Amino acid sequence: MEMHNGNLYWPVTESEQIVLQKPIKKERYDVLVIGAGMSGTLTAYTLHKDGVDFAVIDQGKVGAGSTAANTGLIQYSNDIMLHELAEQIGEEDAVRFYKLCAEAVDALDEVAETVDAKDVYIRRDSLCFASSEADVSKLKREYEMLTKHGLAAEWLDREALQERYPFDKPAGLITNDDAEVNPLTLSRQVVRYLSTQNVPIFEETDVTEVVADGDDWLVLTPAGTFKAGHVIFATGYRPAPLLDTHRIELNRSYAIATNPLPDFKEWDGQALIWETKRPYLYLRTTVDGRIIAGGLDEEKAETPHNEALIQKRAERLRQEVETLFPMYELTVEYAWVALFGESIDQLPFIGEHPDRPNLFYLLGYGGNGTVYSMLGSKILSELVRGIENPDARIVRLDRTR
Repeated sequence: MEMHNGNLYWPVTESEQIVLQKPIKKERYDVLVIGAGMSGTLTAYTLHKDGVDFAVIDQGKVGAGSTAANTGLIQYSNDIMLHELAEQIGEEDAVRFYKLCAEAVDALDEVAETVDAKDVYIRRDSLCFASSEADVSKLKREYEMLTKHGLAAEWLDREALQERYPFDKPAGLITNDDAEVNPLTLSRQVVRYLSTQNVPIFEETDVTEVVADGDDWLVLTPAGTFKAGHVIFATGYRPAPLLDTHRIELNRSYAIATNPLPDFKEWDGQALIWETKRPYLYLRTTVDGRIIAGGLDEEKAETPHNEALIQKRAERLRQEVETLFPMYELTVEYAWVALFGESIDQLPFIGEHPDRPNLFYLLGYGGNGTVYSMLGSKILSELVRGIENPDARIVRLDRTR
């Protein structure tokens, strides 16, 4: 399965390749993490911080999967609004989940500080604007729900929005304490940090089978068999072994990175921008002055090799950005298409397999995958250490059976 096609932007920002020494495989690990993208590396970071005996394996090179195509918007808000989630799972659990996401954004800040990636993890506000007059009441309801529960937000009517941005929209909602990140650099900096801590990371080690061995699990690969008391699958949008995936949909989305611009004085605070319409347009800036924009989601579980199609979608994205910021002279320098996963209830799947003890999954489906990976790493670190986590039930794997 090809996770992306086209011309990716983030790899050109990473001039130094990671060269990992091949570790010596132990007879048994307490935990084996499968996957070394964003989910796997953040899980490894948390396990190491918590003193767990573990190793990481990946079928390719670190950061070569979905991480390289991630557009790097870090938000505690989700594809499903808080008031909508409250109707779905109850207000108490919905608010708790949103607060877990806010805590995860702060935790990512700490990770970036530790692994020397603060220059690519920049705190930003987010602006969600009403795409039409019909969406104003929904956005206002979201503002009221957020502020009711102590989540910082600011309401902008049409006039207030026009004072801060060069476009005319019916209303806007500002949320605070989000961030933008270079996801590939952050993930690789975590790997570089873990390598200095002698954490065993086995690259180019493809899993062919996972079988039970008493209370342990055997993970079979061409490089030999790994034995572990617990296995964590952090495999991104690739199929998760031994797990029923009927509650998951794979779709594709397009993204662009523009030419560098001299300044963003018309873009208040360089906030992350998205909208109420679904599928939605989203955009952000980069440290070298580019705009990254994405959207135009399609319900197709494959990434096309059709360069003309990718360029056609890229031009549409450029035009949409230019409609918001007509003073910018924009060209598309990078354009790509990537797969992304969505669950049927818009929440990630994180936790232990309902029928197979000691098999765990961190599947951050949705537009908030990096945030889900961070919060999931904390839940799983506790679960594999035998610590009950009261929040695990919200994202448990069997919740939508």
